[in-house]
Amino acid sequence: MRGINIGYVDKIQVKYNYVLIKVNINLSSILIPKNSLVETSQTGLLNDTVIDITPLQIINNQDVEKFSVFTKSCVKSIFLCHYDYIRGERGLNYDDLVRAATRISQRFDDPMLFQLASMLLQNTINISNEFIEVTDNVANITILIYDYLYKLFFN
Repeated sequence: MRGINIGYVDKIQVKYNYVLIKVNINLSSILIPKNSLVETSQTGLLNDTVIDITPLQIINNQDVEKFSVFTKSCVKSIFLCHYDYIRGERGLNYDDLVRAATRISQRFDDPMLFQLASMLLQNTINISNEFIEVTDNVANITILIYDYLYKLFFN
C-alpha cells in the first residue's frame, strides 16, 4: 500500500468472469479504506505480480484510534474488515507494454508516414520562406511611405 509491502498473495482462484485473490496482510494495525483503488500490476523482469492499493480518501487520526478489523462494528466503518472483499482492476503489465511498443514501431515503419512527414516539413519551409519574403516587402513599402511623407511634410 502506497509503495510499501504490507502482505502477500495467499491464494488465487481463476473463475470464468473474474479472478479471486486472497491476500494476507502482515499486521492487523494496517487499515485499508473501503474507498481504495486496487490494481494488479507486473513488475520486474520475471513478471512478479503485485497488488497496488491506493487509498482515495484522507483518513483522520480519530478514525484510526483503537480501531480493530476483527470487531462487529468494523462493518459500518470506512475500513475493510477481516475477510472483506474489494473489487480491483487490472493494472499495467509487460504484455500491454510490448503490444503498444510493437504497434508504435509498426506505424513508424510505414513509408507513407515518412513521405507525409517529409511533405509537411517541406511545406513548412516553403511557407516560412514566403512569410520572410512578404515581411521583407512590407518593410520596403513602409520605408518608401516614410520617405515620401518625410519629403512631403519637411521640404
